[in-house]
Amino acid sequence: MSNTPSRAAFRCQVQVEPLAEQTDPAQGQWAYRYTVTIENCGSVPAQLVARHWQIVDAKGLVEEVRGLAVVGHQPYLQPGQSFQYSSWAAIATPQGSMKGRYLCVSEEAEVFYAEVPEFLLAASGQLH
Repeated sequence: MSNTPSRAAFRCQVQVEPLAEQTDPAQGQWAYRYTVTIENCGSVPAQLVARHWQIVDAKGLVEEVRGLAVVGHQPYLQPGQSFQYSSWAAIATPQGSMKGRYLCVSEEAEVFYAEVPEFLLAASGQLH
């Protein structure tokens, strides 16, 4: 094992907005669109391979989502390049939160994770 620092790194930013057409309070469902921007801030090309999300409602109910790719894509990013996608999540309370991480692999076959800091699912949903 090498002690040299990793040259592979992705930075993630998220924006959230309510998804009115999928929200139905009478049925106990509040939906939010989230748009993620993933930027290769490292010095080597790398690819996003898989995702893991934790979605938590205000009652503490946790839903875990794991899978390959994001919206059908496994973006390969050169240093400085970014990829943006939108998806949505539904929870059983008007507020909740999400956090996650992406499994990534550099061109040099180094496995690393890109963390998505926790963000708020709420009507006023400004985030980190």
